[in-house]
Amino acid sequence: MTADALSGSDEADLVIIGGGYTGLSTALHLAEAGHRPIVLEARHIGFGATGRNGGQVIPGLKHDPEELLAHFGPDHGRQLIDLAGGAADLVFDLVDRHQIACAPVRAGWIQAAHSKQALIKVVNRAQQWQERGVAIELLSRSEIAARVGTTLYHGGWRDPRAGAINPLAYARGLARAASAAGATVFENSPVTSLKRRAAAWEVSTPGGVLTARQVLVATNGYSSDLVPGLKQSVLPVQSMLIATEILAPEVRDRILPGGVVLSETRKLAFYMRQSVDGRIVFGGRGSVGALEHAGLMSALRAGMVRTFPDLADTRIENSWSGHLALTMDGLPHLHAPASGLFVALGYNGRGIAMSTSFGAMVAKWMTGETEPVYPVSSIRPIGWHRLREPVMNIGVRWYWLKDRLGFAS
Repeated sequence: MTADALSGSDEADLVIIGGGYTGLSTALHLAEAGHRPIVLEARHIGFGATGRNGGQVIPGLKHDPEELLAHFGPDHGRQLIDLAGGAADLVFDLVDRHQIACAPVRAGWIQAAHSKQALIKVVNRAQQWQERGVAIELLSRSEIAARVGTTLYHGGWRDPRAGAINPLAYARGLARAASAAGATVFENSPVTSLKRRAAAWEVSTPGGVLTARQVLVATNGYSSDLVPGLKQSVLPVQSMLIATEILAPEVRDRILPGGVVLSETRKLAFYMRQSVDGRIVFGGRGSVGALEHAGLMSALRAGMVRTFPDLADTRIENSWSGHLALTMDGLPHLHAPASGLFVALGYNGRGIAMSTSFGAMVAKWMTGETEPVYPVSSIRPIGWHRLREPVMNIGVRWYWLKDRLGFAS
């Protein structure tokens, strides 16, 4: 599937820095088009949030269709709606086409309103997708309770395009598919420098150097200072998850049966699903820094029990976290800061579907086949990035207050 760490010097047309979903999807689509990209992954495939997330494959951006039309105009806005709305389709198409054994289940996504105020917003969101031909279900409070096994929510909607996968298995499957198509994937190959040399880029790792015509930086929440200002343009936060022991059959029938995935309307939302082997996988946002805090894992378990009191005595068998990247505008970012240099990152918690879709788009952009439908922007560092931990901790407290008061995200 993958090669050992890069060793020695070589030349390449296309180099991808980062073996997450963006990099692997780009590599796969490039290879299928007849190119021979090289992927450099600092650790191993699935090391970051790529292999350590909740496994929810949700189409769409955090912005609703009407917001995209208002912000980008009618023509460009419609293209972005199509890109985002079809992102989950691409994931499941790749899983089917390449026979990726990642436990795919396509039972839809429920967005559950945590308050009456939030319900107004999610009904409007659902109706916008209904108007665009998606078979959305609007769910009353009693219907959500019957579907997911808790009376906590005031209603919501179900998007049938969504589903769930084993995220680590999906990443490894993309790497295998890309390799089979002609890409080379090097693990344990952190890029230590990226320099322009005449008409090419010099990409250095501890064990080797590649001279490349084009380079894609796809490091998301693990971005460094390879590209000036990039690290400071996003806010890395932990996606934090716990998984219960396998539940008794009668509990499995009551709590999130059938494989549907769910997330809340809170700004600091919980997200959850039942795995194919009968565990509840329950997630939320973790700390801003690099360390995983036991207290936050305990708080996550308490949130699970508040949501599903039947799980009060259920044992937690696994916990994990990985860093995703938030942007200030809540949208992914696409950059071309220099000739032959491309950057894609910042999926704000929608990484599985959107980064896979971005990979397909970026592959065509790098080879000059088509221009990206997504807008290309300049890198804009966040002014208070050095103070992100105390500032974001204040923000977390503020959003906790808003959530308690019932405001929608």
